Amino acid sequence: MPEDKFDSSEPYNEQEEDISGLDKLDISSMAVSGADWTADTIVNQIHKGNILLSPHFQRRDAWNAKMKSRFIESLFLGLPIPQIILAEKKDKKGTYIVIDGKQRLLSLQQFVEGDEDGKKLKLVGLEVKEHLNKMTYEDIQSSEYCDEIDAFNNQTIRTVVIKNWPSVEVLYLLFLRLNTGSVKLSPQELRQALYPGKFINYVNGISSTCTELKQMLNIKKPDFRMRDVEILIRYFAFVVFAKDYSGSMQQFLDNTCNELNKAWDNRYTEIENLYEQFQMAVQITFNIFGKDAFHKFKAGNYENKINRAVADIMLFYFSNPDIRMAVLGHEEQIKSKFEILSTGRVEFLSAIETTTKSMQSVKERFNTWANALSEELGVKVESPYSEN
Repeated sequence: MPEDKFDSSEPYNEQEEDISGLDKLDISSMAVSGADWTADTIVNQIHKGNILLSPHFQRRDAWNAKMKSRFIESLFLGLPIPQIILAEKKDKKGTYIVIDGKQRLLSLQQFVEGDEDGKKLKLVGLEVKEHLNKMTYEDIQSSEYCDEIDAFNNQTIRTVVIKNWPSVEVLYLLFLRLNTGSVKLSPQELRQALYPGKFINYVNGISSTCTELKQMLNIKKPDFRMRDVEILIRYFAFVVFAKDYSGSMQQFLDNTCNELNKAWDNRYTEIENLYEQFQMAVQITFNIFGKDAFHKFKAGNYENKINRAVADIMLFYFSNPDIRMAVLGHEEQIKSKFEILSTGRVEFLSAIETTTKSMQSVKERFNTWANALSEELGVKVESPYSEN
């Protein structure tokens, strides 16, 4: 598994305590039912589009061929496997969002039908069913082992279906409670399914090809946890809707996706321009900080992982062309300003390290960095949270 490039000490990613209105959740009307669906039934549901596995998910596959093959082998052997958890879409009965089990579903689909390019999973690394190694679904079907395919197709998989869920917060709570494995997933995966639309499609597309974003996150291909998508959505959220932030990152990003999906035809040109400014903001941040761009400075050193809170303020202010122009010739001084703030102002360090999501911390972070830039550059840098 590739090294995680995100600061794990920074609670600025979405966590259970970030879900808005947990204390007011009423799940009395929610219906939860279990069923034993066969592998064949599940694949058919995926094929019909009733279980939502978009191409964006498929391109961000977390499991390698060996992990997928071991899962498929477990089905051939009839071993118990973790249950699949689905939530029925409110606006389309019989269509399901995946809450838990995406990689298992992708493995099933790729073995039986192939990936989005039609490439079929070839089994590797099997230890019990060794005779099936290097074989695809069709290979087995047309071989002396064809009877095993029938057993595979009829193997049951426990599937839990949630209906009449009262709010998206319930689904986020479920997602985070279930997401306790070694490979931590991002709530952005759930957001993709909850708020499909033109804006989400656009961000998925540019996140897959953006050179600057890959440089920023030190990745060569789209992040399987969709944190590259999350970084972009967070950028658009603060640039477009900063004044609407009220302390819940989950709600803030949800609302951004929902609003920009609905207004896409009218705001497409604006978002395209902001994306170009994002690219230039990343470039100038690297010009200033070099390899330490978007990292936290603490105890005299830059830490080696991306800090989302630092990224937000750098991207927000350096996406402004006037500020970028003023920066030229002041790169070393700006880097020094950031280090001085991180060392000498406890409130600023706390705002990028501990209580990063609170309204007070967001104001501290944005206001302090705006003031620092104003002092150094000799121009008025406006914070969206300035009380003046």
